[in-house]
Amino acid sequence: MCGRYGFTPGENFYKRFEVTNRLDKLQTHYNVTPGMQMPVIVRVHPGGELFTPRVELMKWGLIPFWSKDPRIGYKMINARAEGIEDKPSFRKPLRSQRCLVPTSFFFEWRHMGEEKIPYLIKLKGEDVFAMAGLYDIWKDAEGYSVKSFTIITTEPNTLLGEIHNRMPVILHEKFEDTWLNPQVNDVGVLLNFLKPYDAERMEAFPVSKLVNNPANDSQEIISKTGS
Repeated sequence: MCGRYGFTPGENFYKRFEVTNRLDKLQTHYNVTPGMQMPVIVRVHPGGELFTPRVELMKWGLIPFWSKDPRIGYKMINARAEGIEDKPSFRKPLRSQRCLVPTSFFFEWRHMGEEKIPYLIKLKGEDVFAMAGLYDIWKDAEGYSVKSFTIITTEPNTLLGEIHNRMPVILHEKFEDTWLNPQVNDVGVLLNFLKPYDAERMEAFPVSKLVNNPANDSQEIISKTGS
């Protein structure tokens, strides 16, 4: 699974994702946890008009539109790629409500004896990249809308396989526009994107156990350790 990640947008975030709007403030987070409101990139076409990408804040943990209890979102932070096209919570979003989840790095925990060592994983030479996500819009009894998202995971590549048995789907930049395009609804095409990223283009190293506490969100979290 992918249960924690970091987001340091830098100066080129809007240019990198070619979004047309701006948020009041893009906040840096070194320890993003489920339930937080985070920026995602979407592309919608109401009335048939295809808009360019937009950045919106959504809650991490997908709440299906049909759900009666929004707390289900905490069980929906990830969506397994295997069989995703048939799962009730994900089959509609896969076809028409896909998003990019901008991130700078993510964390996984490696079992070493009785210890679990946190590792930071990132792309070499990239300040920010995109994980494949799905989103949905849930409404409460008063009609208030909550937008939420999930991160798709797949089997690990050779680098991640030494640390954990899953990894988030990371999209190559050249495929991001197709993934966002809601007019692309061929499931076969979409599933072809849900593969492990190239291991040789990634790096991983152990970091401070401060990341274990969701309350910690400082740069000290990502300091390399000697483990």
